[in-house]
Amino acid sequence: MRNLKLLGIFCFLFIGGTLMAQNGSTMVGGAEMYPNKNIVENASQSNDHTTLVAAVKAAGLVETLQSEGPFTVFAPTNAAFEKLPAGTVESLLKPENKEQLQAVLTYHVIAGDFGAKDVVAAIEEGDGKATFETVQGGKLYAMMEDGKVKLKDASGNVATVTTADVNQSNGVIHVIDTVVLPGK
Repeated sequence: MRNLKLLGIFCFLFIGGTLMAQNGSTMVGGAEMYPNKNIVENASQSNDHTTLVAAVKAAGLVETLQSEGPFTVFAPTNAAFEKLPAGTVESLLKPENKEQLQAVLTYHVIAGDFGAKDVVAAIEEGDGKATFETVQGGKLYAMMEDGKVKLKDASGNVATVTTADVNQSNGVIHVIDTVVLPGK
């Protein structure tokens, strides 16, 4: 019985694909994401987002994503970046490709705080499809498939939201399994 009580103290709840700690923070990449920390502070703690954080730093977007916001970030995992053709990430991280990297990263960001319920409501209002304008200026299309939110980019690539509603002090992160790319 004592072990059960101790287990309860450190217990985590698994809710809809999201690991949630008792204090209300969400677990992403093996680390707690605290709602009182900003997007960069939290993302830099996730073992699943080291490539994204390196890209944000190389693009000079740290200060922007630490600002008041609010922002909605569709955050690709390391595995999502690994799906890109060989050499793509390395090429984007070169100083001479900073503008292209900024375009890719800001295509993953929507101005405002769009929680999962807001995204789903927009999909329902749009008869199964919602269109969001990204900070980059392009369009991301959201739809539901098999009970999951999917994002389609300008090139037809589709990403699935794997963890939703990771609340931040300056917005919300939704983890995705594929890098979405702006049109040419």
